[in-house]
Amino acid sequence: MSAVAAIRFLDTDLDSMATFEGRVAILVSPDGKLGPAGRRANRLTKGAVQRLLDSDAFDKLSSGKTVSLAWPTGMAAEALDILVLGRRASAVEARKAGANLGKLKGRKPLQLMAGNHSKITEIAFGAQLRAYAFTEHKTGSDAGDEMHGIEVHVTKPDEAEVAFAPLQAVAEGAFFTRDLTNEPANVLTTTEFANRLDAMREIGLEVEVLEEDQLAELGMRTLLSVGHGSDSPSKVVVMQWKGGAEGDAPLALVGKGVVFDTGGISLKPAGGMEDMTMDMGGAGVVAGTMRALALRKAKANVVGLVGLVENMPSARATRPGDVVKSMKGDTVEIINTDAEGRLVLCDVLWYAQERFEPAGIVDLATLTGAIIVGLGNENAGVFSNDDAFCGKFLKAAEAEGEGAWRMPLGQGYDDLLKSQIADMKNVGGRAAGSVTAAQFLKRFIKDDMPWIHLDIAGVASVKADTAFAPKGATGWGVAALNRLVSDVYEAE
Repeated sequence: MSAVAAIRFLDTDLDSMATFEGRVAILVSPDGKLGPAGRRANRLTKGAVQRLLDSDAFDKLSSGKTVSLAWPTGMAAEALDILVLGRRASAVEARKAGANLGKLKGRKPLQLMAGNHSKITEIAFGAQLRAYAFTEHKTGSDAGDEMHGIEVHVTKPDEAEVAFAPLQAVAEGAFFTRDLTNEPANVLTTTEFANRLDAMREIGLEVEVLEEDQLAELGMRTLLSVGHGSDSPSKVVVMQWKGGAEGDAPLALVGKGVVFDTGGISLKPAGGMEDMTMDMGGAGVVAGTMRALALRKAKANVVGLVGLVENMPSARATRPGDVVKSMKGDTVEIINTDAEGRLVLCDVLWYAQERFEPAGIVDLATLTGAIIVGLGNENAGVFSNDDAFCGKFLKAAEAEGEGAWRMPLGQGYDDLLKSQIADMKNVGGRAAGSVTAAQFLKRFIKDDMPWIHLDIAGVASVKADTAFAPKGATGWGVAALNRLVSDVYEAE
């Protein structure tokens, strides 16, 4: 897994600022007030900090922004980063401010003089999230240096360390998700994906890998139909975290894990097809969330299920016009083999309900390009049959700074799935494509089951830097789902 910058909370040592090699960061209030570390930095730099605060450039800086003094006089550091942040900043604001430091830090060491700021752990978390680089396949000078850590100097390091521990688990979960999503498909095959998940037994998860013969016996014919054209075997991986009371129904997280999507017989255009290595993003988020819950020993019962397949054209591939029976027993007319994610999810959703009788289900999938047309790269599409359940998730996502927007469901959309020869079609036409995809999945949710579908096609992997990640895989959803578990399902 890509290295997570280690965070060390230390008693404030102002003298160390002069000799620290790397980057040194100080906090300044929006009105330009300096604390002890700021005043020490000002003396070391012979007044350079104060001259900056008195300049027009500082007046233009908003809370959360940074300005850097390169190779400051009187210090061994290569840069002094001045972070503007008020004491009453929200958790998300503090994380974004820390992320600005993490971006500047890169792989170099960072010393953050945080004193007694009220959002110390959130600043450190943001810096840790942003200091990410996927260099697994780089060679030579592009491989990147060792990931150096972050020293956070505070007045109460022991308290900060305890408060930061669950955030560290979330960061590691998010990095795991990013790595999975960034991996090329010739590396992250269905077998390799399953192996990486199986390895999480080491951190306390119970893991089962269901192979094709078992899936066939269970009747997961729609899932298996997606992988017919590939030499890579289709699999379902079940991860259980049993941190709650025995007998309590678990929350179920279900992820689409299409390790590469050519579109099958309904072949995608060549331009941009290389991006389809990220079509397993939903399974990646489920895996990262389960990792975070296990690492922080969440007091909840959660089960994560992912369907791992590869969608390839071949003589054995499913054809448009084929009819396949789902595990539920409903028949599906395959109109477009590029609408494959819902075929994977519907069987896994039904299996999750039949086996675990969960308290609720959240599924995640890079399901439709239509959701990107509607919401861009700022928000995931949220669909739900339960207002209260949906509201709890949206609250968790907002608290974690992860964009999510509720979309509609309705009978009119469901009617678009009617088939002349089967119980349903797998697509409903061009109009409202993300909604009809959600309606398809809803047909596999039992009437009394609280359910949320998250279409993360626009947020799982992006072409530009985000607040908390460089371009590429974002790890979106790990923090929000972890917060949902913490807020709603954890035992007191």
